Amino acid sequence: MSDRNWPDLAGRIEGRTHILPVRVYYEDTDFSGIVYHANYLRFAERGRSDFLRLAGVNHTELFEGDDPLAFAIHRMQIDFLKPARIDDELEVHTIYRRASGARLEAGQKILRRAGGSLEELWRATVFAACLDSKGRPRRLPDKARIALAPFVEPSSSP
Repeated sequence: MSDRNWPDLAGRIEGRTHILPVRVYYEDTDFSGIVYHANYLRFAERGRSDFLRLAGVNHTELFEGDDPLAFAIHRMQIDFLKPARIDDELEVHTIYRRASGARLEAGQKILRRAGGSLEELWRATVFAACLDSKGRPRRLPDKARIALAPFVEPSSSP
């Protein structure tokens, strides 16, 4: 199914922030009904990937090009603030702070929607590198850098 058939599948971008809705299912929780800590990383990965997709940077195209490229996380700073629980409605908020050279830096939050308000549960700063098929750092392709430019925080753009 394409994004045209299901336009909200990849979330949405508001200003420079990508917002991805996520519902907590039984499979996301531990025996107590609380989201297992590693699943926050999965939710965050979806947010970063869908942001790139909506901005016009496609993982498949990068990897299947003449010079295959991929992103690898090399550092994360994470704060677990409050637990999410089964059936919670969450939003993954992602901003790209830097997209230059071979580096991407993202700020992410996972928030719980309760009534008309949002409560912050988790936050992270994520550092990624663009790598070639041998694992060596490579500059972001011009197409990717240009696609991300409108979304990167102005003080951090190259």
